[in-house]
Amino acid sequence: MANQEKRRSPRNEVMMLDLLHIAVGILTVICAVLAFLDPENNQFLFPVIFWLAGLLNGVSGWYKIRNSGRDKKRRFGGIVLCILAFLLVLIGIASVISIRR
Repeated sequence: MANQEKRRSPRNEVMMLDLLHIAVGILTVICAVLAFLDPENNQFLFPVIFWLAGLLNGVSGWYKIRNSGRDKKRRFGGIVLCILAFLLVLIGIASVISIRR
């Protein structure tokens, strides 16, 4: 038992993923409301919204890939989420570039 490796239980991982979704979801809603109430002064929030969405997709995709085992459908779904996360981050970067000009 002394050599037993400590591993996180799947319940803790799912709970952490749910808490991340709740926290980032609340932040996204707050940023969206502020960005649309005064778009002129809060332009910087638009890329933040894309980056937060990318973060959620990336973490969800990584979790699916990590826990897919031999299930190719789940692994493919995780890869698709990671690709979407990358695209959302790129859209956020394009948004920053367009705001600066």
